[in-house]
Amino acid sequence: MSGMTAPTSAATDSTNPLLDASGLPLFDRITPAHVAPALDSLLAEAETALDTVTKPDYPADWKAIAQVLDVATERLGRAWGTVSHLNAVADTPELRAAYNAALPRVTEFWTRLGSDERLYAKYKAIAPENLNAEQRQAHKNALRGFVLGGAELQGAAKERFARIQEEQAEANQKFSEHVLDATDNWAYYATDDELDGVPDDVLQAARAAAQAEGRDGYKLSLKMPSYLPVMQFAKSSELRRRLYRAFVTRASDQAETYAPGKDGTAIDGKQYDNTALIGQILALRDEEAKLLGYRNYAEVSVAPKMADTPEQVITFLRDLAAKARPYGERDVADLRAFAAQELGITDPQPWDWSYISEKLKEARYAYSEQEVKQYFTAPRVLAGLFKIVETLFEVEIRKDSAPVWHPAVEFYRIERGGQLLAQFYLDQPARAGKRGGAWMDDVRTRWLRPDNGQLQTPVAHLVCNFADGVNGKPALLTHDDVITLFHEFGHGLHHMLTQVNERDVSGISGVEWDAVELPSQFMENFCWEWEVLRHMTAHVDTGEPLPRALYDKMIAAKNFQSGMQTLRQIEYSLYDMLLHTAGAQPDFMEVLRQVRAEVALLPAPSFSRTPHTFSHIFAGGYAAGYYSYKWAEVLSADAYAAFEETVGPDGMPSVETGRRYRQAILEAGGSRPAIESFKAFRGREPSLEALLRHQGMAGTA
Repeated sequence: MSGMTAPTSAATDSTNPLLDASGLPLFDRITPAHVAPALDSLLAEAETALDTVTKPDYPADWKAIAQVLDVATERLGRAWGTVSHLNAVADTPELRAAYNAALPRVTEFWTRLGSDERLYAKYKAIAPENLNAEQRQAHKNALRGFVLGGAELQGAAKERFARIQEEQAEANQKFSEHVLDATDNWAYYATDDELDGVPDDVLQAARAAAQAEGRDGYKLSLKMPSYLPVMQFAKSSELRRRLYRAFVTRASDQAETYAPGKDGTAIDGKQYDNTALIGQILALRDEEAKLLGYRNYAEVSVAPKMADTPEQVITFLRDLAAKARPYGERDVADLRAFAAQELGITDPQPWDWSYISEKLKEARYAYSEQEVKQYFTAPRVLAGLFKIVETLFEVEIRKDSAPVWHPAVEFYRIERGGQLLAQFYLDQPARAGKRGGAWMDDVRTRWLRPDNGQLQTPVAHLVCNFADGVNGKPALLTHDDVITLFHEFGHGLHHMLTQVNERDVSGISGVEWDAVELPSQFMENFCWEWEVLRHMTAHVDTGEPLPRALYDKMIAAKNFQSGMQTLRQIEYSLYDMLLHTAGAQPDFMEVLRQVRAEVALLPAPSFSRTPHTFSHIFAGGYAAGYYSYKWAEVLSADAYAAFEETVGPDGMPSVETGRRYRQAILEAGGSRPAIESFKAFRGREPSLEALLRHQGMAGTA
């Protein structure tokens, strides 16, 4: 971990950085040796607080409980959140060991807290009429949380429920580690001849990676900035096949022996096989559901969400699939015809589709992703993102300083009228020891603290995995990278611009999981607006902004293969939901085969093992909830339509509409049901029409 020093007596209470809650996390001082002693102290404090508020004579009063218990648990949560964050972005063997040693203790405490009968009784005794609107929503959520947390279970059932939570936490963490290790440890050192067609900046990065290890050739990896350009641009079908097979068999029983490993020795990919963990996780979830009186885990997952039942979700997904299918079938027919006529590929293989798609897009729209990428330098994109956020939401974003976990991390503050609203860390580049993908999580939440009456401002982490700059030039982002950055910043705005003072319903806290993607997907739309794009592009060599002609080609290609892409997301979502309605020991590969037979348009090879790296549902909190992306997309597209209806004469989105959106959705956080926030903004129920129109699926295929 960057900046970590050797463990010393610094693990004592007075100097342990994890116990300093006075400000921002001291990332530059935290070592793995600090984890256990910090948790000793914080768990003891939380235990004392729990014992205090559950005594018979302690008042059943919202604020009285918060002053003691919430203050202690918030401190524990912040410290553990810091450790968990470092585990995700700066993994080392020492930190992993410290994290895994602490995980059962932390899980046990939160499970016990959420099922404590004495505390549940206190909350039930609180009179809702004595609470304000925010507190009433938090109270209502808390009572539901106690039920789902096993508070109404007794005896052996309660003990087993607690053990299930610990076993799940350990299995989820091990699943995540396997994916990270399987991805990090695979490498292929390619020759010049094999890399014909691969973009120059990708080649330079691959060459530099090989040289850093004292190796010849070009180091290719399974991380997205390396893997995806090879699949899109490499002319060698054999090279694409090699990377594709390694990618789709990661962390599975089909993984090959990687030769050579980083030090020249072979690595057996099967050591990271997640097969048994998937079975264990599914069985534990089903057992948990049965203990709580539900038929399956999908019912547990949906209980606190917008959707009413798993069946409603499945119907929604199948209806959307029926609408998308004609467009998807046309997309595949176009690909097959182009591959045969223009590329001489009469029998496309799974590793050919990305290459064929890129070539077809270049031919049809006369531009390539590589051409567009030259205009999206990371600093310019960030400046453009900040400009639209500052304009629409009437804030100022400024560079700030704080201890960080890696030199590449930046820190910013958001103000309005000179008043601090929030701060955030931004960690953009991919690197070893950093989990793949992109995400936002909270460092701390806005809260009118009950212990001192001070307003605590929110702080967020925004994490991506983009390519780094090469040869002294700024990093170049693909347009998909730009969309990812805007997406995560949308989550960040939901967390940071909240005006709610009650911690448990502030920002993203308390927001239904299938609505939480609304603000993130909403922000993606701006990545297609000319007035936004022209302010955030500058050619890496000439400094020229994105030409209008190239933008027009991008817009023409915006819905290229939208039918296929929609069906792909539905495949993941339907698989997730059917898997979690299928009982304790489903044949998870057979469920996938059935879903693919129903939904997919392109055949998958027999060796493909998609579930084994499906971290969203097996390690990321989206179990029986992956449908949330499509569900919330209906909301976000409809919300963005309000901006389309009020665009100004200069082509810029309306600040007035931005203010209404901010107040109705972002500032309200989880203080009321998401559907109420949506209707407060739009004045009506959501409609599917805007989503279909945005994705070019409103007419006939």
